[in-house]
Amino acid sequence: MLDLLTGPHGVDRYTELVDPTWTRGDARARVVAVRRSTPRSVTLTLVPNRAFPGFRAGQHINLSVEIDGRRRTRPYSPANAETDRHIELTVGRHDGGLVSNYLFDHARPGMVVGLDSVGGDFTLPATPPARLLLVSGGSGITPVMSMLRTLRARRHRGEVVFVHYARSAPQACYRGELAEIAATMPNVTVRHGYSQESAGSDVVGRFCAEHGVADPDAVYVCGPPSLTDAVRAVYPDARSESFVPPVFDGESSGGRVTFADSGVDVVDDGRPLLNQAEDAGLTPESGCRMGICFSCTRRKSSGIVRNVVTGAVSSPDAEDVQICVSAPVGDVELDI
Repeated sequence: MLDLLTGPHGVDRYTELVDPTWTRGDARARVVAVRRSTPRSVTLTLVPNRAFPGFRAGQHINLSVEIDGRRRTRPYSPANAETDRHIELTVGRHDGGLVSNYLFDHARPGMVVGLDSVGGDFTLPATPPARLLLVSGGSGITPVMSMLRTLRARRHRGEVVFVHYARSAPQACYRGELAEIAATMPNVTVRHGYSQESAGSDVVGRFCAEHGVADPDAVYVCGPPSLTDAVRAVYPDARSESFVPPVFDGESSGGRVTFADSGVDVVDDGRPLLNQAEDAGLTPESGCRMGICFSCTRRKSSGIVRNVVTGAVSSPDAEDVQICVSAPVGDVELDI
């Protein structure tokens, strides 16, 4: 009824003039605390509005900020327990990282960000396993930290071994809290490995069987591909999460890619459609570039594409595709 009384824009467009988080349909959050506890990371505490549906420990959230007049979206995994009312995000600074560097330099209390598309199956089962190994590297600590905090909130009594790798002790996120958890929870063992400055390391070198635990019931790893590969070499069934864009090395299909809305067409060079559109001078919205955030989804009006991450081939019918991870298989027409 209120939407009818407030005209074509609905009540949200008026309440958000008072407070940008006062919306029923759009999930948003206000930054209430900013902490730069390591030289290369920033931790944000967010209070989401009622439109935010919550998350499970290990999942990621698409966070959107406006940078130079353009909405930019990236996926980040909360580090807090899934039962908390707030959201804690620790964002690592990366060379060339647009959103991560912006947040490190400019995040402040009072900033409002967009939240969207909670997702991912990198999650604990309803009944946690008795012997659990959690492994992380760098900013990949956040989803497994969320798992550990959630286990603590549930008063989990099973054995947990937590192994984290960083460049040095000062750059290890949550080092103090992990020490406190290990001291107060006798079932939790924490090990640190430092690659550049070894002072304080509990383990030496890259991940190997000696760093883990014998016969764990479940293994979760989040970090760079090299860490994931090392963990899977020891534990082939390990569950993994990584926010590193895949490397594409496809060959041209020989087809023609038509960007119908722009009147531009190019010969397929084998790369994902997003790269080809940008090289043609177009600027479609995009985010993570790894098929997670869905911000680059566009309408394919005809043709077949292949998902370069999963290898799945689409139908020739009109459908929405993620152009950052979709490469042409012959002629393709897109609504761009």
